[in-house]
Amino acid sequence: MAAVIDNVTHPAFEKLRSHRISTLNLEVEEYRHKKTGARHLHLAADNDENVFFVALRTFPMDSTGVAHILEHTALCGSERFPVRDPFFMMIRRSLNTFMNAFTSSDWTAYPFASMNRKDFDNLLSVYLDSVFFSTLDPLDFAQEGHRLEFEKPEDPGTDLVYRGVVYNEMKGAMSAPTSQLWQTLSSHLFPTTTYHYNSGGEPDHIVDLGYDDLVQFYRHHYHPSNAIFATYGNIPAHEHHERFEALALNRFDKLDIELPVRDEKRLFAPVRVEQGYAVNEGESTEHKTHIVMGWLLGHSFDLQENLEGQLLSAVLLENSASPLMRALETTELGHAPSPMCGLEDSNREMTFVCGIEGSEPEQARELEALIESTLAKVADDGVSEERLEAILHQLELHQREIAGDQFPYGLQLIMSAIAPMVHGGDPVELLDLEPVLATLREKIRDPGYVPGLIRRKLLDNPHRVTLTLRPDDKLEGHRQQAIRDALARRKAELTEDEVARIVDRARALEERQMRKDDDTILPKVDLTDVPLQMPEPESRYEGDIAATIFARGTNGLVYEQIVLPVPELTEDELLLVPYYTTLISEVGCGELDYLQMQDRISAESGGIGASFSAKGRIDDVQALSGYIVFNGKALARNRSALTRLLKDVYTGARFDEKARIREIVAQIRARREQAVTGSGHALAMGAASQGMSPGAWLSFRIGGLAAIQGTKALDEALDDPAELATFCDRLAQLHDKIRRQSREFLVIAEDDQLPAMVDDLRSCWQGHARAERSDWHMAPVNYITREAWLTSTQVNFCARAYPTVAVDHPDAAALTVLGGFLRNGYLHRAIREKGGAYGGGAGQDSVNGTFRFFSYRDPRLAETLEDFDRSLAWLQDTTHEPQELEESILGVIGQLDRPRSPAGAARHAFHNKLFGRSPEQRARFRERVLAVTMDDLKRVAATWLVPESASTAVVTSPESRALVEGLGLGIQEL
Repeated sequence: MAAVIDNVTHPAFEKLRSHRISTLNLEVEEYRHKKTGARHLHLAADNDENVFFVALRTFPMDSTGVAHILEHTALCGSERFPVRDPFFMMIRRSLNTFMNAFTSSDWTAYPFASMNRKDFDNLLSVYLDSVFFSTLDPLDFAQEGHRLEFEKPEDPGTDLVYRGVVYNEMKGAMSAPTSQLWQTLSSHLFPTTTYHYNSGGEPDHIVDLGYDDLVQFYRHHYHPSNAIFATYGNIPAHEHHERFEALALNRFDKLDIELPVRDEKRLFAPVRVEQGYAVNEGESTEHKTHIVMGWLLGHSFDLQENLEGQLLSAVLLENSASPLMRALETTELGHAPSPMCGLEDSNREMTFVCGIEGSEPEQARELEALIESTLAKVADDGVSEERLEAILHQLELHQREIAGDQFPYGLQLIMSAIAPMVHGGDPVELLDLEPVLATLREKIRDPGYVPGLIRRKLLDNPHRVTLTLRPDDKLEGHRQQAIRDALARRKAELTEDEVARIVDRARALEERQMRKDDDTILPKVDLTDVPLQMPEPESRYEGDIAATIFARGTNGLVYEQIVLPVPELTEDELLLVPYYTTLISEVGCGELDYLQMQDRISAESGGIGASFSAKGRIDDVQALSGYIVFNGKALARNRSALTRLLKDVYTGARFDEKARIREIVAQIRARREQAVTGSGHALAMGAASQGMSPGAWLSFRIGGLAAIQGTKALDEALDDPAELATFCDRLAQLHDKIRRQSREFLVIAEDDQLPAMVDDLRSCWQGHARAERSDWHMAPVNYITREAWLTSTQVNFCARAYPTVAVDHPDAAALTVLGGFLRNGYLHRAIREKGGAYGGGAGQDSVNGTFRFFSYRDPRLAETLEDFDRSLAWLQDTTHEPQELEESILGVIGQLDRPRSPAGAARHAFHNKLFGRSPEQRARFRERVLAVTMDDLKRVAATWLVPESASTAVVTSPESRALVEGLGLGIQEL
């Protein structure tokens, strides 16, 4: 469908240009606000999911986290909405499909999306007021940023401690070695510009930020003359302008804002740096060093430079057949390529990074030599035109694909355009890649073009840093002791007045947190605004080949899946499945070895893979069914190649390349270990739920904390050649078992492509007999868990779980509403605002029949577990307003109605049906959600969330061992 073109221009704005991008089915319109100079990029598209985004250019010149803390504090009350927490209150009063705020290294943004026009207008009024007329209350700064408090706030006899949401968020974020790796490398690649500093804030520096510094930063940066507005969807630009002008812009004049925007001063010789990162005291430091090399390249907003950087990165690192990735995967110097590998193009100047993890500090020079010799060989030998065409094919596919299953599609487009707008480039060029890809196609015909790029940008570029990040088991102890000593000195120097002020502020903050604001001043939607059942994508079934077909607007892409029921498997075979699904697209196939196969996949598709999913029945979580899915996507011109490719992998994948399989297992281990600091809450919930159903047990064993433990043990065992040979044989046997299952197909494409795709399937699979289905069974699971998992982290992740019901049980709807009700009414205040955790909440998992409480990046542990219990007492003992229930119901409906990409909606409908989640069942669940009463919430909580059935799991540091043992939790070492 064509985008809506707006020919009306609001008098406060001037239209700079309009540009049609047919590959994206949209019109790009660029405007400038006449009075302030504010810029507005509007992506006019025929899409009901409208997106708003406002960014301020923010260039902090220290690591106090001022931009990040301001992003949090700006959302805590404003001129028109002087309530304590309008952002979180609006989440509850809205049908938004996305609401958040981001702090990047050089901009801060406030985006939201909604499919409901009334809701969009409501959110716009709150967002504009929060950004341009924020209250910035000192108590909100103390809550969101940092504050000094006595351990018991009312008792000056207890120790002084630091508290604050961002302080704890960044303690958690900077616990990850990869975060320290990136931050340290950036600080040396950028010695003089904003990128030298951690825009999120270093915990040791956050405590240096004063309230007056925050206010000054706000006044300097949060002005329309420094703002970039962006919108996407079918609301015309002039209607946005009318609202922008009335709600904010008419009150401002133009301001000349000086910002430290400049290029980095170039190094004339490479730099080598070695630095430590914290591991647990007494933990082995062997094979835990990260070594990376980083180069500073050209401007990210120069499209030619940017695409040359992307081309260079893809040539060297795209997959295992790429020469530099192959060298890093196969070297004995480390266990796996670094997760930092690739091009970073969001800053003003780009960086290219490569390296390894699982190494030793003394191997840095050898790694440099390996990387330099690999680059020199590529520069000398050149790159085949076929390989370069495959890379351009990937760029084209990536540009065409309509994503939006995790993140609104319009917001993804805006995010890709924001960097050039911040730095003075052209956002349209970056969105409309077709002309530039045509130019690149011409350039790659010159065999000297890519070797020239490698020499100029890497081999002959002296602005290079080699960073060795080595483990240090004493570092965290020294850091914590230094903080304790500094706080003890600070306490000893406090005057009586200062003590009184600290106690008074803590009391004032608690009073503010407990205050009931008049939320009627905030706009809202209610249940009358909820749409009727959302339409399901339509499909048809081709019985002779067992194919379900969806005609969808996929913008020139085709999607295909081979779907197989999980056969009867032993427990050992079941635990092998995640390795199998990861390896299937990484190994050789038929006559092709894994390197040739990587080239084939890149040339013929947008990627292939396999996945495993298992769910309980809609009426019984103990009855589990599961499917293995082979999936792929391609440009429509490659549809036949995609069908053949998937069939070849299904029939001919090889598990005899032992060294390759060994490398991939090491990479799986590295990825899983890195997941803990970012996903600790999900891992803790998985551990707490493990004994409540076969699905929960399986998730814990193959994707949870037990899987991380298991992968470490497997990785170490595979050093024995006999173990490796056995492992490869087991994978081959599993593959044989899976491909003997009956199969069906899922095909998604635009209508005109479908007949040819179905013909391709018929001819490709002709004569390939369809097997009988053998069903997989798992015994019921029912046990209570009390575990503490110890790892290297500065914060905690707490979880408590209760066994509940399947999705079609009459109580499932009330339990689902209850999660949001407890979060909104009690847990957010107790765990985040008062407790200082970055997040906390509760929710029903009807797939596995569990109700879980959680906290995320939490400085507390026992107190948080007590807060989980107190929330249930609060539910029963407090009189609740009808509006609180309505808000929780709205939240569930918003999740049920969340839009997906055209292909994603089709996949979702197909897999729902596969697991018995029919449109009728989902409509029934939706009706039950809308009918939930306050009595229902109290009843289901009293019925299912009872102390004797509770399981508990926490992820914490070894320093908490005595505490968790005192709570009766068994110790597990990660």
